[in-house]
Parts: sequence; C-alpha cells; structure tokens
Amino acid sequence: MLKRFISYYKPYKGLFILDFSCAIIAGALELAFPIVVNQVIDKIMPKNDWNLIITACLSLLFFYAVNTGLQYVVVTFGHMLGVNMETDMRRDLYAHLQRQPFGYYDNQKTGELMSRLTTDLFEISEVAHHGPEDIFITVMTLVGSFLIMLNTHVKLAIATAILVPFITIALVYFNKKMTRVNTDIYHNLGEFNAGIEASVSGIRVVQAFANEEHEASRFETLNQNYRQSKLKFYKVMGVSSAYNYLLIRLINLFVLFFGAYYVINGELTNGQFVAFILLSNVFVRPIEKVNNMIESYPKGIAGFKRFIEEIDKEPAIQDRPNAQVVHELKGDILYDNVSFAYEDSTKVLNNISLTIKPGETVAFVGPSGSGKTTLCNLLPRFYDVTSGKITVDGIDIRDMTLNSLRDQIGIVQQDVFLFPGTLRENVAYGKLEATEGEILKAVKLSHLEKVIDSLPEGLDTIVGERGVKLSGGQKQRVAIARMFLKNPPILILDEATSALDTETEQVIQESLFSLSEGRTTLIIAHRLATIKHATRIVVVNEQGIVEEGTHESLMSLGNVYKNLYDAQFRE
Repeated sequence: MLKRFISYYKPYKGLFILDFSCAIIAGALELAFPIVVNQVIDKIMPKNDWNLIITACLSLLFFYAVNTGLQYVVVTFGHMLGVNMETDMRRDLYAHLQRQPFGYYDNQKTGELMSRLTTDLFEISEVAHHGPEDIFITVMTLVGSFLIMLNTHVKLAIATAILVPFITIALVYFNKKMTRVNTDIYHNLGEFNAGIEASVSGIRVVQAFANEEHEASRFETLNQNYRQSKLKFYKVMGVSSAYNYLLIRLINLFVLFFGAYYVINGELTNGQFVAFILLSNVFVRPIEKVNNMIESYPKGIAGFKRFIEEIDKEPAIQDRPNAQVVHELKGDILYDNVSFAYEDSTKVLNNISLTIKPGETVAFVGPSGSGKTTLCNLLPRFYDVTSGKITVDGIDIRDMTLNSLRDQIGIVQQDVFLFPGTLRENVAYGKLEATEGEILKAVKLSHLEKVIDSLPEGLDTIVGERGVKLSGGQKQRVAIARMFLKNPPILILDEATSALDTETEQVIQESLFSLSEGRTTLIIAHRLATIKHATRIVVVNEQGIVEEGTHESLMSLGNVYKNLYDAQFRE
C-alpha cells in the first residue's frame, strides 16, 4: 500500500523536493536558536557590549525572517502537493467507476460511491503533505535536539529523553486503533450518504404516501450510527491526547527540576540551563505534533485503504488485449446459443439463437421478466454473456473495443435520465460536438419544437434535477432527439414511446420508422399496436424464443402472440 501511495508523488517531484527541503531547513534553524541564546547569555552578556548583543539579535531576526518565508512555502506548496495528489486519486477512482458494467451498479448504493469519491479522500491531502515531512522532521528534531543536549550535559539529556519510548509506543498503539475506528466511520458515512440520497431522490414518493415519519425514523438510525462511530473515534483520541500531554509536561518538569539541581551544583551555567529549556521545547514540539498525526493520519490511511480496495476491483467487462476498433457496422447481428445469468446465479436466458439481418426492424414482445431487455442489453455489452456469443458483421462483440461498439449503437431506454443543465445540453449529449443546425434538426425530427416554444428560455431552459421540470413525454422526446443526433447504424428502442400520449406517439412512431430505414433496429415493446410495422416480431417467455414472424403471420398462428394481442386489446 505504501508503494502505491508513494507512486502518486511522482508527477510532483519538484513540489515535493521544494516542500521537503524547506521543512528540513526550517527545522534546522529551530535547532540553532537555543545555541545562539546560550552564547548570548554566557559569552556576550558578561562583556556588556551592546553592539554584540544588537548584532546577535539582528542575526536572530534574520533567522526568523528566513523561517517565516520557509513556513509560507511549506504550508502553501505543501498543501498544493497534497491537493494535487488527492485530485489525481479522485480522478483515477472516477475513471475506474466509469469502466464498471451495469452488474457492478446493480449491487452498489449511490451514496456509498459518492462517499468514496469525496469524504474518503478528504484527509489524503493532509497525509500526503504532512506525512513524509512530519516523520522526517520529528525524527530529525528529536535526534538533533537530543544530540545538542547530550553535548551540553549528558545526565540532563538522558533525563529529558527517558519518556520518549513511552510516547512512541502510544503513537503506534493509538494509530492502529484509530485507523480501525476510521474505517468504521467511513463505512457508516457511506451508509448515511446512501440513505440521504435515497430519501431526497424519492421525496415525492415519501410525500405521496405520507411516510415522512418513517423516513425520519430511518434517517435517525443512520444518523445515530454515524454519531456513535465518531464518538468512539474522539474517545480514543481523547485518551491519546491526554496521555501525550502528561508525558510532554513531565519532560518539561524533568528539565526544570534536574536542570535547577545541576545549576545549583555548578555543573550547568545559566546560559546552558536556558538553552536546555529552549531545547526541551524544541524537543517536545514534534511530540506535540504526534497528537495531530494520530487524529489526521488514521483518517487518511483508512481513506486510502478504502480507495485501494475499490480501485482493485477489476471491471467484469473490459476490452480484450487485441480488441479492434470498429467503424460503420452494417448491423448483421447473430445471437449464437446465448445464455445469461446474474451474479447470484439467477438465470435469465438459456441457449438463445437469433439472426438479425442488416436493416431489419425486430421487435421483442413477451411478459415482464422474460429477458427482452436483457437480450438487448447484451448487445452493447452492458452485461456479458454467460455462455455462447454475439457477433455483429461476423465479429464477436467481445473482440471489439467497448467504445467503438457502443458508438455504433443508439439507445432510447424506458427510464429516461436527463442531466442537470439546459435542454440544449441534454439534446447535444447524443453528439457532444454537434452544431446548432444539427441540434435543431434533431429537435424537429423528435417533434420537440412545440415543447421548446412553450418554454421561457427555449433550448436554454434549465430542466432541473433528472429533468423534473419536464413531463414524461417531453423527457422521452429529448431522449429520442439524442438518438437522432447520434444517428447510429444499430438502434435499440426500449419502450421508446411508452410515456407519450396517443397522438404524439403516432407522430414519433413515424419519425422512428423513417429513422430505422436502412438501419438495424431492435424494439422492446409492451404496446403491441406500435410494432405492426416491424419486419419481424420475436415472442419471448420463460422458455426462450417461442415464436417469430410478422404481425400477420403470428396472428394467423393463433398461439402466444395472438393471445397477448387479444388480451391487451380486451383491456
């Protein structure tokens, strides 16, 4: 883990060297101050020479001025180093999450992932900045001040340092304990964030069912769990802080008591005694830092552990080593003995074989849970087949790069997601570099013009969180506009017109029909009246594909499809 942490310093070697060097020089100058004071008291003051005293004081002032500049560099550029490393880790984690397939998100909570992207990495910058320099400066200051004290008076130096081993033991013990506690805190915070995200996202459902009290009770449970974790952390920190405080004050007391004894006995001069007191303050200063280290470092270490734990999860779906970039696929699709089961072994598809010719419009119908959507989700590799294979234009889709494969497929899903922002931005998501003319053409083809004309800011209207300011039908048309803009050779329409009124649906169906000409189109439909034009209708149920043909041929068979059709229109 340490090696991986250090790897994040590599892009910022210059910043690290600058910060570390300035910290070392500042620490060395701190050690020089007591020596200068010793010389002023024992050698300069007895001479009663004000010029020498003023010169010594000006020298100290110069040291302080230099140290002030060094402190500025350490604090400013050191934190810049830490923030840069935190940013890089967050970027790596976000890129990692983007590579994860649908199956990964089926088992994750959004709030938990948000916590890993944000809170888990907050303390990383502090550890990255202070970690190396604090450890080095602590050791350097302890050893340096001890050697100077040892050179001044051996017995007093030993009396001063005798408590250091006890502080070291405490550091190791409390650091381990608080790292474990912080791991629990991050876990509980993830659960807390997940609960908040669910409650806020579902606030309309909560209010519709008047379940505010139930949600408040659930929130209170999450809130209390997080509170208990933090209280446990601060209890451990309190014991650690009190323990170190006592030992540090005992060090000062030992210096005062034994130093006074040696001065009275004539073994120590007044200047040496004052220098010793100053050195003891320098000696205990890094020890006082230990309290900050024990509070901050375990948080950073726990956060980095969770970061590593997450980033080490290999995406279940990724490019093969020699995957090829594909361009302008024709849309000749073959499902060859395809089976699929979720991670919990729930089987959805079993040995499905299906051929779809270029330019065909194939509609999938059947009861909910029969695998219609899964069949279509396997094509862009949102999930990978458990066995068998899917080819497009004779190439196994697993031998294509994910980006190039998905670039050839346009999808309008049943659950339309709109991003916060303007209507224009959401339409342009289908082709990020689209011109204004292309956007307007897509708007026209999806019959969004009247909607835009009715909005106060037109295309620049803010749609709200998840498009809350638009109706279901309007959101569906935005999703269709994206597809017109993308203009791919393969289309997947997952209930693409399900949220539209009958009149609008007819208009959109005409647009979709014209768009599907010359393209391979897969349609998932429950409303059978919308798929009569399909080249072929495939009927799917728990047994797999049970019927396929045109609307007329399937109706004449008088079996599964006709029963579905009759049942729907009797309603």
